[in-house]
Amino acid sequence: MTETNTKRVQVTVRTLQRMKRQGDKIAMLTAYDASFAAILDKANLDVILVGDSLGNVIQGRSSTLPVTMDEMIYHTAAVARGCHRPLLIADMPFMSYRSTDLALSNAARFMQEAGAHMVKLECTDAQRDIVSALVNEGIPVCAHLGLRPQSVHKLGGFWVQGRDESAAAAMLQQARQLEAAGADLLLLEAVPASLAAEISREVQVPVIGIGAGVECDGQVLVLYDVLGISQTRIPKFAQNFLTENISVQAAVEAYVAAVKSSAFPTEAHSFN
Repeated sequence: MTETNTKRVQVTVRTLQRMKRQGDKIAMLTAYDASFAAILDKANLDVILVGDSLGNVIQGRSSTLPVTMDEMIYHTAAVARGCHRPLLIADMPFMSYRSTDLALSNAARFMQEAGAHMVKLECTDAQRDIVSALVNEGIPVCAHLGLRPQSVHKLGGFWVQGRDESAAAAMLQQARQLEAAGADLLLLEAVPASLAAEISREVQVPVIGIGAGVECDGQVLVLYDVLGISQTRIPKFAQNFLTENISVQAAVEAYVAAVKSSAFPTEAHSFN
């Protein structure tokens, strides 16, 4: 058994680093309130992400763009009250990190007001200095690469990223640069499995995948997709774990077990 399955100790950045070195898979899910957070905590989840995906699954919006800082603070604080073991990551919403000063101010709010342990930014080359500035102030950072929902209009829709050779090389370079800037975690969304595997091998920090294949160091899904209760179609990379389990708790535990054993994701949940 892994350490995370045998001890109810607080998961930290160092825990995740050790898990990567030991080859222990990291299980992450989103949550947006205290009740679901408590269920995830009981299931020995490693990381909870308070995603700006709440704009879609909680607010019923078509994108994450309208989600505000105050809304993110509210939901992160609620989740913090319900979880004790997992590392808690908060999404920096659209335009909340458009400058270094603004990013520092808003990240500080997440840490001080909401109880977050880490913040997540959707990153391009332009965010490298912001990541560095946050890290220099003692704020752990998760850098999000690949499909970036906040850039949906710039990307022209929700498409797999990094499929051609030049785009793949650019993403690998970005991953290396963000690691050098001090990012403690990378998240790859909708990326070919072979590219995600290469990035996971090349960087020393843990890499979390969502639609990025089984060879990432861990996996994340939107909780509502895992329970099959999203208003919209469940994406290709997700799986409804409630269909074969008798309760929400059992479904979450089944997801954690599937990630830990590398039974999830399968090729059917991945992109070439």
